[in-house]
Amino acid sequence: MKIALIVILAVVVGLFVIIEIGLRSLFGFGNPLIYIGDEQIGYLLAPNQGTRRFGNRIEINEYSMRGSPIKKIPAPSALRVLLLGDSIANGGWWTDQTNTISNLMMRSLASSTRSNYQEVEVLNASANSWGPRNELAYLENFSNFNAQVVVLLINTDDLFATAPTSLPVGRDRNYRDSKPPLALVEVWQRYIAKQKPIPEMKALENEPGDRVGINLEAIGKIRAITHQSNSQFLLAMTPLLREIGEPGPRDYEIKARQRLSDFTKTQQIKYIDFLPSFNSNTNPQGLYHDHIHLNLQGNQFVSEVIERSLLEILEEVPLRQ
Repeated sequence: MKIALIVILAVVVGLFVIIEIGLRSLFGFGNPLIYIGDEQIGYLLAPNQGTRRFGNRIEINEYSMRGSPIKKIPAPSALRVLLLGDSIANGGWWTDQTNTISNLMMRSLASSTRSNYQEVEVLNASANSWGPRNELAYLENFSNFNAQVVVLLINTDDLFATAPTSLPVGRDRNYRDSKPPLALVEVWQRYIAKQKPIPEMKALENEPGDRVGINLEAIGKIRAITHQSNSQFLLAMTPLLREIGEPGPRDYEIKARQRLSDFTKTQQIKYIDFLPSFNSNTNPQGLYHDHIHLNLQGNQFVSEVIERSLLEILEEVPLRQ
């Protein structure tokens, strides 16, 4: 009887170990990305961390960017672009480091501009669910890293984004502030256990006032800071999947889109609205990972369009000496 119990216990322990190792090595569970709260920005990816999720490599540098370590001041012969954005720019767990929009742009720009620049960097300052006010606060806190061009990549939902907050950090399963003790614990917490609501979030989600106007003001401030540092500014917006085709954007989105379009004309902001080009694509659904985020094909499409605009802008920017 004792031998049977020992055998059963050994089998259970062995299965536990195999499952734990499998979850870690194959899927990256047990080593999620960690977030930190910030009074102005709301939250950031904790600096200097890396992981693999479902086989995709994710690296966060010392400035909470998705990317490799950088020097604060670029080399005189370098082209530096700063990409600000949310999960679309970041790429999330479903995108390998090499396939983010920033990395795709960097490789292509290196080929397109090699006669003018010895080095090309596209920095990626982004985090899930950031809106224009988060991105503005990041820029105010960290500067533009002497980038020749700052690109703000938003999606339609960002026009209605609420004020920055650190409330989700450590309380929402998607914004962990510490590593779980086991991969199995993370799987339980992420996929099985019920997410505990954050009561204070209700007031934030019901933020009063002209939210679209507030976010347009934040975009205007990003543009102003960019120009004050003698950099160029490019704004781009991707659509939600349901906006493509018929019936198209909802009435409140049409109004917000028109306000953004009018704003960019008044402020003389170079603006790319991806909705028409996505509508012209023969298979727009094939650009999406889900209802809002892009897959590799979508990242390639967006990076190519942004690159064309960047090359036009760079023709007007004097080379660094």
